[in-house]
Amino acid sequence: MKQLTSNAWIDHFLASDPPRSKSLVMTIFGDAIAPHGGSIWLGSLIELLAPFGVNDRLLRTSVFRLAQEGWLLASRDRRRSAYAILPQALGRFERAYRRIYAPLEVHWDGTWTLLLLAGGPLDAPLRAALRKELLWEGYALVSPGVYGHPAGDPEALQDILVRLDAADKLFVCSATALAQVAGRPLPELVGEGWDLSGVSAGYQQFIDQFAPLLAIAQAPLAPEQAFVIRTLLIHAYRRVQLHDPMLPVELLPDPWPGARAYELARTLYRALAAAAEEHVVAVMRREDAQTALAEASFFQRFGGLE
Repeated sequence: MKQLTSNAWIDHFLASDPPRSKSLVMTIFGDAIAPHGGSIWLGSLIELLAPFGVNDRLLRTSVFRLAQEGWLLASRDRRRSAYAILPQALGRFERAYRRIYAPLEVHWDGTWTLLLLAGGPLDAPLRAALRKELLWEGYALVSPGVYGHPAGDPEALQDILVRLDAADKLFVCSATALAQVAGRPLPELVGEGWDLSGVSAGYQQFIDQFAPLLAIAQAPLAPEQAFVIRTLLIHAYRRVQLHDPMLPVELLPDPWPGARAYELARTLYRALAAAAEEHVVAVMRREDAQTALAEASFFQRFGGLE
């Protein structure tokens, strides 16, 4: 059997499952640009995206739309353009990527965070925006008018309610079972709120796609190859995680493929990180010689990078 090479794997992945350009730009900003200050000249961004088949026109359209949506900030210096993560969006970037790189060790303390939509209906735009944000954060509509999560992040929830101007329109509480009252066990609420079959299948597909790279990543890769594979790795992993409610380990099916997917992503990322960083820094320094090396928090990803 012909040995799989990194270039062959990349070509097959891009042909069979090509990433959308706008989403790929978001991945690269969060994974590669944010650790270097969060700003990049357009020429350098074009060079970083070229190996993925994203041409100049597609890239310009993508960054323009991301700027319109409040993710990126555009600036100009004479004839050059630069893009940076908008300060107001930085917190959302950090939470999203902290979730990607953090170990799967959230445990359940027996409580649920509940949001009660009481006191009158919300207007349609706010209801739709709130639903989108809460679902992304892992909450489920566990009962009519009640969103819940067994391991809700208070900081993230506060950000959502403040940003949507919805803090005075809902009741937010922490709930536990009453030991002296008979009732269904609270862990069964997971089955009422989430169908994890799609997430499980997504993780299994991720494992099937990236497991062949374990042998390839043992040998040194060219910096650009390492960057392309690392980017596709995080892009695919992030895509599954967007649909993962990130439930505590005690409330997940056993075995849970998300645990295997995380270990695979961790192993590959650690093998690729150094060479990929060489490429990122070299490209960014072609237009900005003062580009800093990655900040210290970068080296804490996936439990620590060498």
